[in-house]
Amino acid sequence: MILGIGSDLANIERIQGTLDRFGDRFRNRVFTPTEQSKAERRKDVAGTYAKRWAAKEACSKALGTGLAMGISWIDMAVENLPSGQPTMTLTGWAAERLAEMTPAGHTAHIHVTLTDDHPWAQAFVVIEARPTPQLG
Repeated sequence: MILGIGSDLANIERIQGTLDRFGDRFRNRVFTPTEQSKAERRKDVAGTYAKRWAAKEACSKALGTGLAMGISWIDMAVENLPSGQPTMTLTGWAAERLAEMTPAGHTAHIHVTLTDDHPWAQAFVVIEARPTPQLG
């Protein structure tokens, strides 16, 4: 069952301007060390950050809270599976919110898709609850 859906569109040039103006202060407030490492290795650094920004916004919407209810930017982290597929890891208040909205007997799974076409970066997040397999 679908628990939440979120989408966001970010302007890559706006993110570049924020990086230029605030540098590490912005990076450290919004992105985890893993996200920063990934972005800084890419040719399009600002585009990589913009996609992750959009994913965090989309995730907060899928959680039904937006960023106004205590979720920290770094409570939502975009990571990649070995295949390159993006996934979202939640900690802190975001993880607590996810646990609250996941029905008993189910496990939450977060689907993430990212794309960009300069000057835009876009993300969609779908939170799905799957029945937890019963052992025995």
